[in-house]
Amino acid sequence: MSIDLTVMYASHDAFRRDLDRLGKAAADGTAFTPQVRAGWDNFTHQLHIHHTAEDSDLWPRVQSKVEGRPQEIALLAEMEAEHARLDPQLTAVDAALRNRSAELAELVHTLATTLDDHLAHEEASALPLIQEVLTPADWSAFTGRIRERQGMRGAAVFVPWIVDGIPPADRAAFLGALPPPVRVLNRLFWQAGYRRRGLWGT
Repeated sequence: MSIDLTVMYASHDAFRRDLDRLGKAAADGTAFTPQVRAGWDNFTHQLHIHHTAEDSDLWPRVQSKVEGRPQEIALLAEMEAEHARLDPQLTAVDAALRNRSAELAELVHTLATTLDDHLAHEEASALPLIQEVLTPADWSAFTGRIRERQGMRGAAVFVPWIVDGIPPADRAAFLGALPPPVRVLNRLFWQAGYRRRGLWGT
């Protein structure tokens, strides 16, 4: 039985979308508004949870399945190194936003390129390896740890954040991968609460 990676791919797309929004805001001079700052703060929060869970729970789980396979072990080390490479770039963008720096657009471009390269590498190499070596039970244990970290309050932001502005087919695919009670909560409560936050000024 294959693992359903819908939520993983949707998360990657949401990260790309948010940095695209920040890049456009930096280019048109609207990056220093409270709404853009709130969007950036949520982006960094979601990325931190995502990468921390991968480093602490996912990659070690995969590594236990690929002992004696040096190429795959090296790939997992690359994933962690790419995460670490992002940290100073995230810090630089954060400082540029706080200081209203003229270098913001260039720093955002650098960060977006580095993150997109990492996500593309993960999608091309690490996710197929996950499909090969992990069981659905392994994957469920990993995603369960993410849900624990998010908690109900975090889920109330995460779910509508993922579907913010995405095409209807992608929205349906993502929501279809969630338990029915989560879809109901999102429709009745979470979506409206997310809209009121006005992240990125949308």
